[in-house]
Amino acid sequence: MTNDWRERIVSDPTIHHGEPCIKGTRVSVAVIVANLAELSVDQLLEAYPQLVKEDIKSALLFASECSHSTLVA
Repeated sequence: MTNDWRERIVSDPTIHHGEPCIKGTRVSVAVIVANLAELSVDQLLEAYPQLVKEDIKSALLFASECSHSTLVA
Protein backbone atom coordinates (compact mmCIF):
# COMPACT_ATOMS: atom_id res chain seq x y z
CA MET A 1 0.00 0.00 0.00
CA THR A 2 2.92 2.39 0.60
CA ASN A 3 3.27 3.49 -3.02
CA ASP A 4 -0.37 3.03 -4.04
CA TRP A 5 -1.04 6.72 -3.36
CA ARG A 6 0.98 7.46 -6.51
CA GLU A 7 -1.75 5.77 -8.55
CA ARG A 8 -4.57 7.73 -6.88
CA ILE A 9 -3.13 11.21 -6.25
CA VAL A 10 -2.56 13.57 -9.18
CA SER A 11 -1.46 17.16 -9.48
CA ASP A 12 -2.68 18.88 -12.63
CA PRO A 13 -2.36 22.66 -13.03
CA THR A 14 -5.73 22.71 -14.82
CA ILE A 15 -7.55 21.04 -11.91
CA HIS A 16 -7.99 22.74 -8.55
CA HIS A 17 -5.03 25.08 -9.18
CA GLY A 18 -2.60 22.15 -9.29
CA GLU A 19 -3.30 21.01 -5.73
CA PRO A 20 -2.86 17.27 -5.23
CA CYS A 21 -6.28 15.66 -5.77
CA ILE A 22 -7.78 12.23 -5.98
CA LYS A 23 -7.52 11.10 -9.60
CA GLY A 24 -10.76 11.62 -11.52
CA THR A 25 -12.16 14.06 -8.94
CA ARG A 26 -11.65 17.62 -7.82
CA VAL A 27 -11.34 16.54 -4.18
CA SER A 28 -7.98 17.68 -2.85
CA VAL A 29 -5.79 15.88 -0.35
CA ALA A 30 -5.99 18.98 1.86
CA VAL A 31 -9.80 18.80 1.94
CA ILE A 32 -9.72 15.13 2.89
CA VAL A 33 -7.17 15.58 5.67
CA ALA A 34 -8.91 18.68 7.07
CA ASN A 35 -12.30 16.98 7.07
CA LEU A 36 -10.92 13.96 8.92
CA ALA A 37 -10.20 16.26 11.86
CA GLU A 38 -13.95 16.45 12.43
CA LEU A 39 -15.55 13.61 10.47
CA SER A 40 -15.24 9.85 10.59
CA VAL A 41 -14.18 8.01 7.45
CA ASP A 42 -17.77 6.89 6.91
CA GLN A 43 -19.05 10.47 7.26
CA LEU A 44 -16.42 11.67 4.81
CA LEU A 45 -17.39 9.00 2.30
CA GLU A 46 -21.03 10.03 2.68
CA ALA A 47 -20.13 13.69 2.10
CA TYR A 48 -17.97 12.83 -0.94
CA PRO A 49 -19.63 9.81 -2.59
CA GLN A 50 -17.11 9.87 -5.44
CA LEU A 51 -14.42 8.70 -2.98
CA VAL A 52 -13.66 5.21 -1.71
CA LYS A 53 -11.71 4.18 1.40
CA GLU A 54 -8.56 3.60 -0.64
CA ASP A 55 -8.67 7.25 -1.74
CA ILE A 56 -8.70 8.40 1.88
CA LYS A 57 -5.85 6.05 2.79
CA SER A 58 -3.87 7.33 -0.18
CA ALA A 59 -4.48 10.95 0.84
CA LEU A 60 -3.23 10.23 4.35
CA LEU A 61 -0.15 8.42 3.07
CA PHE A 62 0.57 11.30 0.70
CA ALA A 63 0.17 13.86 3.49
CA SER A 64 2.41 11.81 5.75
CA GLU A 65 5.13 11.59 3.14
CA CYS A 66 4.88 15.34 2.48
CA SER A 67 5.24 16.10 6.18
CA HIS A 68 8.52 14.18 6.26
CA SER A 69 10.00 16.26 3.46
CA THR A 70 8.87 19.73 4.54
CA LEU A 71 10.65 22.02 6.96
CA VAL A 72 8.43 23.43 9.67
CA ALA A 73 9.59 26.66 11.26
